[in-house]
Amino acid sequence: MSAISITVNGEPRDVPAGLTLEGLLTELSLQPRKVAVERNLEIAPRSAYGQIEIEAGDRLEIVHFVGGG
Repeated sequence: MSAISITVNGEPRDVPAGLTLEGLLTELSLQPRKVAVERNLEIAPRSAYGQIEIEAGDRLEIVHFVGGG
């Protein structure tokens, strides 16, 4: 399987070609319900994480929601 190069939170990373945002979050042990993803300066709709395929050169910012009180 071929790999592509992307940037996640400012860090370069190689991921398998054809990976979706949902697949990346799973690979990073993150729960899709608890994060927001910005892809190339646009917020990705959570409902589409499984359909959005990551492409070479994508710049992703993943923000975790933290609860508290």
